[in-house]
Amino acid sequence: MRAFTLSDFDFHLPPELVAQHPATERTASRLLDGTGPAPADRIFKELPSLLRAGDLLVFNDTRVVKARLFGEKPTGGKLELLVERVLQGHEVVAHMKVSKKPPVGTTLEMVGGFRATLLGRWPEEDGALFRFGFESDAGEDPYALMQRCGHVPLPPYITHTDSADDESRYQTVFARVPGAVAAPTAALHFDEGLLAELEARGVQRANVTLHVGAGTFQPVKTENIAEHTMHAERYEVPEATQRAIAECKARGGRVVAVGTTTVRTLESWAKSGEATGDTRIFITPGFAFEHVDVLVTNFHLPKSTLMMLVSAFAGYERVMALYAHAIANGYRFFSYGDAMLLARTQD
Repeated sequence: MRAFTLSDFDFHLPPELVAQHPATERTASRLLDGTGPAPADRIFKELPSLLRAGDLLVFNDTRVVKARLFGEKPTGGKLELLVERVLQGHEVVAHMKVSKKPPVGTTLEMVGGFRATLLGRWPEEDGALFRFGFESDAGEDPYALMQRCGHVPLPPYITHTDSADDESRYQTVFARVPGAVAAPTAALHFDEGLLAELEARGVQRANVTLHVGAGTFQPVKTENIAEHTMHAERYEVPEATQRAIAECKARGGRVVAVGTTTVRTLESWAKSGEATGDTRIFITPGFAFEHVDVLVTNFHLPKSTLMMLVSAFAGYERVMALYAHAIANGYRFFSYGDAMLLARTQD
């Protein structure tokens, strides 16, 4: 197999193809079917006709929290926090955007009327993230404070400020476990009607949880992709899902992962044997997939780890040809954009 470098995963995307808003209806997005010998242009609501009775759809049921918070230092300097993880005892781990970082022990006044005290860096003394203690007069926990005071953490390429529409549409209809700062976007195309149609056709459902971190948007910066350090994300594969996958394989069905986060979760479990924990799995061409047979996914950023993942899954040449087709045919890209359907045909 050829050796891939970062440049192999670059492509030119016209800025007007970056979707700033979702389709009017979730299932009205376009679906590029890449499972056949030639690309097929479809609408997402056609997905049930492309699956079979006995297939198993696996969704990521993480819930996006309103993790973007604003505040100011005692000096009056403005800052922004993006909460990446909630710890024990009203503590959180966050990215901090500020002109000059305050010293440990500083208490920040946050918009919405609560306080955040800087406790140190995380996970080590020189870690990239920061640990804060949240405190409010009402004693609210961090999740309650984010819900009341926070903003939807829209991706960096979406240029408008968050609205009530984003609060509902940048969330899957089955979101359950709070903890993500980015939506599992392939699942945004499903609504209750489509789920009911899939069930009526004999397509089964199961859930995993992976709390998507802000690192999902970070481009790889090393030309030698093996030098890239992956961010950590928490995941869980419930026992019911483990059984559902075993039963699906036994009856000859296909495991259909909805989104790259579901792929990362299932393949992390396969590789580690651990059904819960933190994963830094980095999937690049040559990776041996153990669980996932079919993938529903959105279109990803150039030079991203997710471009590498889909190329590993469906074959580099095929994926790059599908992306060229999508650009030429005006597909909408990234979180609020269109979707594609891929079968596992590894390079």
